[in-house]
Amino acid sequence: MLHKSQGVIYEKVKEIFSISQTAKITDMTTETLRHYHRIGLVEPCKTDEWTGYRYYSQQEIVRLNTIKALQCMDLSLSEIKEILAYDDFHKIVATLKQAEKSADEKIAELHYAKTKIQRARTFYENKLCGAQPNKSVFVKPYPQRVILLSDTMQAPTLDNLWNYHKHFYDQLSDTHKQAFSFEDLAGIYEQNGRARLFAICTRFTKTDGLEILPQGDYLCADCTEENRAQIIEQLTETAKNEYNTVPPFTVQLIVLSGILQWNYQVQLLLPPKQ
Repeated sequence: MLHKSQGVIYEKVKEIFSISQTAKITDMTTETLRHYHRIGLVEPCKTDEWTGYRYYSQQEIVRLNTIKALQCMDLSLSEIKEILAYDDFHKIVATLKQAEKSADEKIAELHYAKTKIQRARTFYENKLCGAQPNKSVFVKPYPQRVILLSDTMQAPTLDNLWNYHKHFYDQLSDTHKQAFSFEDLAGIYEQNGRARLFAICTRFTKTDGLEILPQGDYLCADCTEENRAQIIEQLTETAKNEYNTVPPFTVQLIVLSGILQWNYQVQLLLPPKQ
């Protein structure tokens, strides 16, 4: 760029950086920069003809940082090179918008995975401390809860429990997906001999598979996968003998999940107090 000062015209010197400085700025290695130069992905703005030293400007640094971001989207260097070669700005913007959307999805997946890992860690920390599930029967009040029942899954498995939110979003239509969000809680809803996995909704709209768990007192007991059927039977007998009721459904909430196992809290709705 040309500037005029006291009648003298001079050219502003463009700031350039050595390969080691550029590597530090972009958090890359000098060998990575040399490789990018060899394959024509990022060429230095200047190469000293005597020493062979490479120098980079802000323009190349922006390009390097863009490459680094696109690599997080699992794009290959050849794909990135093709994107950066676009001369249509509309196409570049559209591609980067899609990359940004993919980044958001990846962040959401990582956040979800982190939550699951935290729950697994809590489970094993409790094991280390000798914590055991509550083996007694107790009554606990719950507010009204809205659940979405799975259209295919009847019980948790190692695969579906770690990714059950995706299953419930996948069974929703495109028009309904944006209207739904879920707590990080899953369970089994059983009625008339039919069991179905469910997720608890925090936002929802009317669709197939929605059920309302009424507000009220629930007769509860903790159990494991191994003694779940026995505990449900015992709890049903307690409801019948002590509360004179036959609950219309059972809720088996997954309250703790380890990496290879999980526990439940069985819940039976009790009649309102007179």
